[in-house]
Amino acid sequence: MRLASGHEALVTRVLNDDGSTGLGFSLQLDATQARHMALYQAGLSPERPRITPVIAHPWETAWEAREPVPWQIEPAFSRLEWLP
Repeated sequence: MRLASGHEALVTRVLNDDGSTGLGFSLQLDATQARHMALYQAGLSPERPRITPVIAHPWETAWEAREPVPWQIEPAFSRLEWLP
C-alpha cells in the first residue's frame, strides 16, 4: 500500500484457526518479514521478528518499542480489503 509519505509498505494478515488475526508489515517490501511479524502477532510463532527500521515510520518505531502498531495513522490502511 502507498503510505501518506509516498513510500510503499507491504502489509500481511494471518488468520489463526481460533479466529484471531495477526498483522505484519515491511517497508522494505519483504514478504517474509511481514509474514513472520503477522504469524507472531497471531500467536502462531513464538519468536518476535526483528526489523531494521528504514524511514523511522511510526509503525517501525512502535514495533521496535514493543508497543501496539498504530495501523490507523495511515489513511490507506483503513481502505485495505481483506479476503475472508
